[in-house]
Amino acid sequence: MKNSFPTDEEMIRQYLSNQPNQCFETLYKRYVSKVYKRCLFMTKDAEVAQDFTHDVFMKAFSKLNNFQQRSSFSTWLNSIAHNYCSDQLRLAKRLPTTSIDTVLEANLTDSREGLAEEESLELVRQAMASLPLSEQRLLRQKYEEGVSIEELAKLYNIKVSAVKMRLKRSRDRIQQFCNQKYSV
Repeated sequence: MKNSFPTDEEMIRQYLSNQPNQCFETLYKRYVSKVYKRCLFMTKDAEVAQDFTHDVFMKAFSKLNNFQQRSSFSTWLNSIAHNYCSDQLRLAKRLPTTSIDTVLEANLTDSREGLAEEESLELVRQAMASLPLSEQRLLRQKYEEGVSIEELAKLYNIKVSAVKMRLKRSRDRIQQFCNQKYSV
């Protein structure tokens, strides 16, 4: 007795070109739980696993034309899931993130802290304005633009130690300015 359901590979050949939605839906239903379990195993987080599962299927179906049947569809899909999760976890280690809930909670916990912080920022702005333009530019390049000390040394045609000393003196002047304002 012949199975009435087409294999994955037959489904892709038959339906991908003329009924892509049907192809997608059928394969999704067949493998969503397996992909989710793979993602959950790797992430240890149900919410993240759900997001990753969705992303894996989007990635797989965007590359379905590249599926060459060297292995079964399920093996190919599992490979995509494994690689995607690995890449995302590796990226997350390099770029630590904070959930929006944590950020909002931190911002809303104490409005007085926010006011004090705003006052501190204004004080730092005033301190920066009190510095000569050359010192302001050096500090901004280092701390706002992320220019390395070595690059600054080349840019200003001075030694690395001179850049470090100028940065330290500028920071000390800002600290002095702030201390004077707080003591008043």
